[in-house]
Amino acid sequence: MNSRTMYRNWLSLCTFVVVSLLSLNAHAVPSFARQTGQNCATCHTSWQELTPFGRHFKLTGYTIGERSLTPVAVMGQIGATSTDNPNDASGAPLVRKDGDPRFSLASLFVAGKATDNIGTFIQWTFEHTAPSHSHVDNVDIRGAWNFSLADKELILGATLHNNPTVQDVWNSTPAWGFPYTQSPDAISIGSPVTTQIEGGLSQLVAGTGAYAWWNRSFYGELTFYRTADGVFSPMRAGILKKDQQTLVGENPYWRFAYSKDWGPHSIMLGTYGMHVKMYSDPQDRTSPTNKFTDTALDAQYQYITDQHVFTAQGTLIHEKQNLWDSTDSVYLSDHLNTVKGKITYYYQRKYGGTLGLFSTTGNSDPLNSTYGFTNTLDSNNAQITNGNSSPNSRGYIAELDYLPMQNVRLMLQYNGYWKYLGASTNVDNNGRRASDNNSLFMNLWFLF
Repeated sequence: MNSRTMYRNWLSLCTFVVVSLLSLNAHAVPSFARQTGQNCATCHTSWQELTPFGRHFKLTGYTIGERSLTPVAVMGQIGATSTDNPNDASGAPLVRKDGDPRFSLASLFVAGKATDNIGTFIQWTFEHTAPSHSHVDNVDIRGAWNFSLADKELILGATLHNNPTVQDVWNSTPAWGFPYTQSPDAISIGSPVTTQIEGGLSQLVAGTGAYAWWNRSFYGELTFYRTADGVFSPMRAGILKKDQQTLVGENPYWRFAYSKDWGPHSIMLGTYGMHVKMYSDPQDRTSPTNKFTDTALDAQYQYITDQHVFTAQGTLIHEKQNLWDSTDSVYLSDHLNTVKGKITYYYQRKYGGTLGLFSTTGNSDPLNSTYGFTNTLDSNNAQITNGNSSPNSRGYIAELDYLPMQNVRLMLQYNGYWKYLGASTNVDNNGRRASDNNSLFMNLWFLF
């Protein structure tokens, strides 16, 4: 489908949906906003990026305001993707119905104050690309207690969640980092190798942790993760499959950050990391243990006024890998580095633009099954195989946003690749270029 036809179909659908949404009460905002009596802009510069008040609200256990009898919200996305080259070398499609608009995602949230000290954020999601279509998504259940120390506020808290960094309050960490949404079709074609902490354990683990937040300046957290089985099974997306990762015992995560707010400005400098042990064979708990150590630095700056909002975030993650090959006969020692950064500007909280850059580097290793990347993309079993045994990828994401109302976003996002899995040309040994993965994503995102 050509881009003009895609644009016409998508525009017609968006016009219908936007008109329908605008006919609803424009003051109908998600459950947290109803609880606090504040509008979305109090907690967010834009979805899903938190303001200083939003960070404080989360760290106080989602408990500010009055408890609601209906702490629910709904979210949906309708989008269309146009890929530069949606076919493999034989002409078989890598993307079904490239360019056609479709309802790609819907979520139900149970989120709000349970008691004076306990609050919840529970998300259940339907997405057409997921194997089970409907599954538990991000979960964060936390308790928080306020104290005074040296005439300063001290918040002590505990959290139970199912995705490393989903509990964090800065958007420089992976779970809530930019891009806040992407085309599922674009992800299936061009998905760079990532570290374990960047989604490799999402909805497969249960994390229990404790944190301290002093004077709204110093933050520290220690969390331990285990496989989400047994009593923790409700926190897992679907049934554990034979190829899903199984953790060995308890795996520690740490987080330290310093932040400062003054006037319309705020800054944060921090570090976080995780040590992961998992069985080389997920179905055999006597198999050798693979080990991953992720260590990261991150930073964030925000400038927030009624007219102008500017934010910048960046993170660098280094992963050390000690693992066995697929036959458990050769011990490998590899490393992986990911760097991400972005800047965003919004005018009057309605018109926004973001530019993000990403880079993945690491040593080439033909025995590393993660680097020797093979991905089945559709029912025809069309595949892209990385013949370079390299994780090296580099590119950018450019995004334009328009919010006609505070809980509706029209988005235009372009994903571009300069290098993909070690090469700019002939990525799959069949002539495919890195830029063939480039994609244009038009999306309507609403939240009520």
